[in-house]
Amino acid sequence: MEEKLSIKASIRKSIQDSREEINLANFSLTTSGYLGQGTLPLVIQPAMDGVNLAGWASNNREDIRSNLAKHGAILFRNFAITSPAKFEEFALSVSETGELFDEYGDLPRDDPGVKVYHSTPYPADKSILFHNESSHMHRWPMKILFYCVKAAEGLGATPIIDCRKAYQMLDPAIIRLMSEKKLMYVRNFIEGLDVSWQQFFQTSDKRRVEEYCRKSSIEFEWKSANHLTTRQICPAVVKHPSTGEMLFFNQVQLHHIATLDPEVRASMLSIFREEDLPRNVYYGDGSRIEDSVLSEISDLYERIAVRFQWQASDVIMLDNMLVAHARDPFEGTRKILVAMADIVYQKDFLQ
Repeated sequence: MEEKLSIKASIRKSIQDSREEINLANFSLTTSGYLGQGTLPLVIQPAMDGVNLAGWASNNREDIRSNLAKHGAILFRNFAITSPAKFEEFALSVSETGELFDEYGDLPRDDPGVKVYHSTPYPADKSILFHNESSHMHRWPMKILFYCVKAAEGLGATPIIDCRKAYQMLDPAIIRLMSEKKLMYVRNFIEGLDVSWQQFFQTSDKRRVEEYCRKSSIEFEWKSANHLTTRQICPAVVKHPSTGEMLFFNQVQLHHIATLDPEVRASMLSIFREEDLPRNVYYGDGSRIEDSVLSEISDLYERIAVRFQWQASDVIMLDNMLVAHARDPFEGTRKILVAMADIVYQKDFLQ
């Protein structure tokens, strides 16, 4: 009997010793790499089945934070993100505040109970040009995340660019001019065209709209009962609050009339005066930004753009100040959801 107990004790000790040899601190649940030769984006994938992305992210917040500051974009691929709720759970896990931004009037909500949005509704055969999300506003998210529910049958990439490179590679004269003058974004909210002012400001009370504009340093003018014009001065060049790097950070390509397709531009100008266009952007003093400047910016963006094809369940997280994004035309149908976190205010960047 004593011999049997001794054998059992020996077996238990052997099992315990073998367990202790496995150092779980050195056991990685993920692997990382790149899509091509560049380092944008960093790609993180599970090393085995069953890795919970939100749980892993909660335990690796510092690594995620440092990698995002270094690369500007992280693509999480082959994790079991199978619903908007799981996407929201992950987005919450990487938010510094533990909250997601849910007061965004430019995008339609996916579900009233979920703090995620559909990507911009826009014709499939047209591109959405490069922009840093909400850089034309008085506040913007530091993090923006995209989740692929369904990839398009063809094309449909979300191109991204490093705003550090854009700052470094643009003509210094353009950087200097936009740094000094800043940008003025002009929007005309016209009934039946683009986003309505009621949707954008999430109210039908004009007094609340006016109060919001005053608090946010937005100049406003009611041109008719349902025609609201807003003008906002925003920076074009900023310093990243964490890394200290200089960035070309704005929505100048997305908003400028020169970047519209020629036939669309001609059609719009046949209907509206330039000052009544749904969206446009000027230098901060109200003077026109030359078409040649936009051409130079657009040419550079195309040279440094990084494209990847979506796979279902992909999630990409961008530092919204380090990296700008766009959307290529696509074939068939696609569904991309968006979440935003860690809001900062432009007053902290205007000098």
